[in-house]
Order: sequence, then C-alpha cells, then structure tokens
Amino acid sequence: MSLTREAVLETLKTLTDPASGQDIVAAGIVRALNIENDSVRFVFEIDPARAQAYEPLRAEAEAKVTALAGVAKVTAMMTAHTAKAPPPDLKPSRPAEPKGPQHIPGVKKIIAIASGKGGVGKSTVSANIACALAQAGKSVGLLDADVYGPSQPRMLGVSGRPASPDGKTILPLRNHGVTMMSIGLMTNEDQAVVWRGPMLMGALQQMMMQVQWGALDVLIVDLPPGTGDVQMTLSQKANVDGAIIVSTPQDVALIDARKGIDMFQKLNVPILGMVENMSTHICSNCGHEEHLFGHGGVAAEAEKLGVPLLAEVPLHLDVRLAADGGAPIVVSKPDSAQAQVFQQLANDLIEAAVV
Repeated sequence: MSLTREAVLETLKTLTDPASGQDIVAAGIVRALNIENDSVRFVFEIDPARAQAYEPLRAEAEAKVTALAGVAKVTAMMTAHTAKAPPPDLKPSRPAEPKGPQHIPGVKKIIAIASGKGGVGKSTVSANIACALAQAGKSVGLLDADVYGPSQPRMLGVSGRPASPDGKTILPLRNHGVTMMSIGLMTNEDQAVVWRGPMLMGALQQMMMQVQWGALDVLIVDLPPGTGDVQMTLSQKANVDGAIIVSTPQDVALIDARKGIDMFQKLNVPILGMVENMSTHICSNCGHEEHLFGHGGVAAEAEKLGVPLLAEVPLHLDVRLAADGGAPIVVSKPDSAQAQVFQQLANDLIEAAVV
C-alpha cells in the first residue's frame, strides 16, 4: 500500500497545538507537506518567540510520521514569517505600469494550456503534461493562473504557504519533480478570491516575475477558461512560446475553444496543437467503447487550423481519482494506458523541440 498524503495528515492530527488547543493541522501550523516516494517533508510555521517550546512537538511529529508504513525518511522543520520576512503580498491595489513582453529569469520556454470553456479537464491535462515532462528529464515549472478556481495544489499534492525571505521574492513549492506556484497556496481551500481585474492582473504579474523559479526548461501555465484578463495579461507581459488548446469533442465545447484560438491568434501567440479530452470511454466491465461526447470534432478543428492533434485522452475514473489524490495519473499509474497518452504527448513536444 503506497504512502498517501491523507495518512500523514491523519497522523499529524493526533498532535495538539499547545497555543490553540486544536490539532496541529486544524491550527494551520503544518505547512508545505510534500511526499516523494518514501520521503516526507513538512514545516511547522510558528511564532519565532515560541520555537523552543515547539521543539518537542516537532520531534514528536517527526517520530510519529517516521513510524508510518512506507516511510523511510522524514524532515520536519520550523519556520516563521517575521517582521523582516513577511509573507508575499499578492493583493496589489493597482497593476504594475504597462510594459512589453518580458523574459522570466531562468525560464527557457513558456507554454500556456488553455480552453474556451470550463470543465473540459484543462487543469488535469496541465498537471499530467508537467509531470510527464519532468519524468522525461526536463526541468518543469507549473504556474496555476486560474486565480478564481485554483486546483493545482490539490492535483499535485502540495500544501502550505510559500515562504518569502524579503516580502517580495516568493519561494515556490515542489512535488513530483515539478516546481509549482498557485494563488491557492496563499488562501484557504474554501476561501473565495474576490478581486477585480486590476488586482488579478497585478497578482499574476507577481506570480510570474517575483517567484524564484530557478532554471527551467519550460514553465507550463494553467490558464482559467475563457478569453479574459488573465489570458491577455500573460500574452502581453510574458514571452509565451505557444498555447495548447484543450477541448472535449462536443460542439458546445468546440464553439468556445474556437474563441480561445482566435484570441491567441490576435495576441500573436502560436497554437502548438489541440488535445481532445474525454475522447472515449471503455466500460471496465465489458470492454465496450463509447464516445459519450461525440468523436472527431477536435481532430477536424485541428486539421482546419493546420495544427496537430496532440492527444486523445480517454475518459477514465483513474484519471480523476489520481488528480483528486494529489498524484496525477502519470505519477500514480505510469504504466497505465491513460498515463501513456500524456507521456507520448510530452515526448512529441520534446522531439518537436517545443520544450
């Protein structure tokens, strides 16, 4: 039985925060929980004045997690945001002054994953492409630019608030070989982000330019659905090397996908290709194949545009369970037929020198 994030959290919940009387997970002092194979890392974010008092609790937490089946190594550290190093502020009162497209330091390529319509699986595709490229040996970053509906923290199994050594530079988190930043790491999972366009645009620029991405072969940007402020800001403020459009085969999704394609063409961002998600469903009981949302619509649209159909991703329960569990299908079941679709897509991008 593989080690899960939930098992670690349940173990940590047995410990009590002396300051609040709650368990340490509910009290919010457990941050940056990351699980890679048999290694577990997490941080206690506390008042620096109480570091000595919390040391026995940190040691107990480390010991309890070490005792879990499948755990070989545990690293538990204590940290704090002090007056000299406050958490980064992603709520600017106004956007930065307009500038032309800029290069993000250390990032060789930027690829946007977009859709015209919500609910077509764009974030699932983004997470799996990022992890598949990382498995292929590329240095990969993933920017969750869906500010109103961030899902990458859950999909990549990342939690905790990113640190900031100076209140401006943001240190991203990492899991499954992917460096990731999301507004979802700065808010509670059930907390709405109620921002108007200027605040949203300013926060996106900060997440692009003030995050210490390091040296990346590619930064994957998971965009929100539609053709709004985020898409325009990304295309106008950063050198985007291309966009991948995700759609289901049904006509309603394709209508909106065409609008997204038209937007990128107007913004002079190349269309690298299209991905047909939920392309087909194979019954797990009888093996019968059904095209629940139709078939061939995305392929026909790609041919019309003169761009490649990069992948046809099947509709499968394992893909959804993997995303909800914090380990995309290419990580949790790399030998499955579903994972191989994304692995082939990543290899095709590498062979075409896109990445």
